[in-house]
Amino acid sequence: MNERIINIHSELTYSVFSPTTILLQVAAMTTPRQKISNEMLTVNPSTPVDYLQESPLGNRACRVSLKPGSTTIHYSATASLSPKQPDNADLKELDYTELSAEILPYLNPSRYCESDKLGKFAADLFGQVPRGFERVNKISEWVFQNLAYTPGSTGPATTACDVLLQRTGVCRDYAHVSIALCRALGIPARYVSGYAVNLNPPDFHGFFEAYLGGDWILFDATRLAPVSGFVRIGAGRDAADVAFATLIGQASLTNMTVQATDPQLVSEASANEAISTA
Repeated sequence: MNERIINIHSELTYSVFSPTTILLQVAAMTTPRQKISNEMLTVNPSTPVDYLQESPLGNRACRVSLKPGSTTIHYSATASLSPKQPDNADLKELDYTELSAEILPYLNPSRYCESDKLGKFAADLFGQVPRGFERVNKISEWVFQNLAYTPGSTGPATTACDVLLQRTGVCRDYAHVSIALCRALGIPARYVSGYAVNLNPPDFHGFFEAYLGGDWILFDATRLAPVSGFVRIGAGRDAADVAFATLIGQASLTNMTVQATDPQLVSEASANEAISTA
């Protein structure tokens, strides 16, 4: 796949009621398939920014101490994507003994993805589907078809099992259900946050990745944005690892703008094409 250039931008405005520390994860990561340039992060009123060490996955975070009043945080950058697009037939599920130590944690249940409770449910639905990319794609399709995308329908405590019961959620919930079903079938899966081209309404977006054929392959169960136009911020076991803002103190978000634009206007990859940007 040809290189793709995407401009990303986010702006967060907070009303701060008492001294507050905010941990931000809005900066795009660098991977062998995603390069970042023209990067700028500013805080108004001017405040020192403590850039924290990257995680082993490449996630980047910064810590800012906010004083009472109104504070606006602006981030912008240009992402150059060179995705790998393997043949679907090569994307096989690996046996447990073939997985390296750093992949194994993504088989375990996590805060929002209770895969240990969904073994029979996942086996009944997908046990007979051919293993590999086809099976993960079927999981993504099932989640898309069986959940209603309803903004405001879930909160910070909502888990994959909660969403399966109520059958409604937002992007993070779609990803959590998909991840939990994959893990229940022995497929390593993880949550990815980022910027998404053509997402409507514009917001930070949650995708998921499954480990197939030795690569992390992107999927979007919401079908709201093409995986070929996704700029990754961070990856983790679930959304708890990659929240765009964590507040310690008293402050409320009063305005948020998120944009991802593609000046090349290239055609999008279809939902059943495999792409890796890890």
